[in-house]
Amino acid sequence: MAYNDFTTITKVRNAFDLTFDETQELFINVNSIEPSDYLKTTLKEYVPLANAINTEKARSELIIAPVLLEVRRILNFQIGFFSGVEFNVNLAKGLMGYCDYILTASKELYEIRTPVFTIVEAKNENIKGGLGQCMAETIAARLFNIQQEKELEAIYGAVTTGNIWKFIKLEDQRIFIDLKDYFLPEIDKILGILAIPFQVKN
Repeated sequence: MAYNDFTTITKVRNAFDLTFDETQELFINVNSIEPSDYLKTTLKEYVPLANAINTEKARSELIIAPVLLEVRRILNFQIGFFSGVEFNVNLAKGLMGYCDYILTASKELYEIRTPVFTIVEAKNENIKGGLGQCMAETIAARLFNIQQEKELEAIYGAVTTGNIWKFIKLEDQRIFIDLKDYFLPEIDKILGILAIPFQVKN
């Protein structure tokens, strides 16, 4: 088992005895953050190219990574950014494999250090199909933090095509799936949501 074997929400529910809440807009009160001119220009140039190539890799490199790196700039480079890294936490439970993106509250560049706040999973088109994998990765992040004695109240996750963003939040044994999808023209709101875990006390 590995993260990408959790292909459905049901598999995650059964493996980790979770409950789900799909009834709330989780970030309705989150403040928007105006994107920099650099990000605006980057997205203006790259989004049409990513959409034309229409592969997961293109969307990841040309849309998703620039958005996440913008969050790092917004937070004065005080957070860690990792892309395509191996994140093996508990092999017996299938919490192993590669994560598309990990954001941490540690600014170290060479090694994933606690606390891990956010997991982002890139998908070409199928948001729903990525939810199970993203959930398993957030569970791994929580366990990783606990192992390092830096447990957090919540772990955040997102599944995105670059153009569409679906957010989740793990608290205890409950996963909240945001009722609302966010679209790239709402980039100011997306940036606000991605920044919020690092701006609140856990």
